[in-house]
Amino acid sequence: MINYMYKTTAPAVVDAVIAWDAKRSAWNIQRAKLGQVFGGETSPMRSGSRSYVGGVKLSASRELDVHWCRPDQYGYRALRSSAKPAKGTSKEERAAQVAEHERLSALWKEHCPANIDQDEAWEAMGLNPGALWLSGGVFFELDGAVYLSLGIRLEDGVEQIEGAAEILGSEFEAARQQVLGLRKAA
Repeated sequence: MINYMYKTTAPAVVDAVIAWDAKRSAWNIQRAKLGQVFGGETSPMRSGSRSYVGGVKLSASRELDVHWCRPDQYGYRALRSSAKPAKGTSKEERAAQVAEHERLSALWKEHCPANIDQDEAWEAMGLNPGALWLSGGVFFELDGAVYLSLGIRLEDGVEQIEGAAEILGSEFEAARQQVLGLRKAA
């Protein structure tokens, strides 16, 4: 697949990327708080351009199965939609498990961040996100410039991001490595 690299310093595009980065950062902070509430790391999941919390890394103990699905391949457990008492559980125990599940569900609803969608950022930059569904694209901001790697070519009158000029892959990669270094240092 061919990727096309672009760079722009157009204020509207830079502001859109900075706003997306702030939204994503706030989402990650809220996701971490959810993990603190439940006592485990939370999983950032993606479906297309949408990000959501997939589960919490908890013990694989069968005792948790009443309220949590079995761990996935990475050890994350999703909260069940309702308690699943084991066969032979007494009526009193079932009632207590249902009450506990309602408490856990309320905590989840209170602390779980709402899904976020990167399509909002693409639209704010002036690009129809549907154009990227098959070919993909990434963006980041560095020193007041937005760098883009797109699976589509921006063409006048068809798809356009204000001020976007095509750049060499080496310039894009150098900027990407610099951003990765800054993130690692933070």
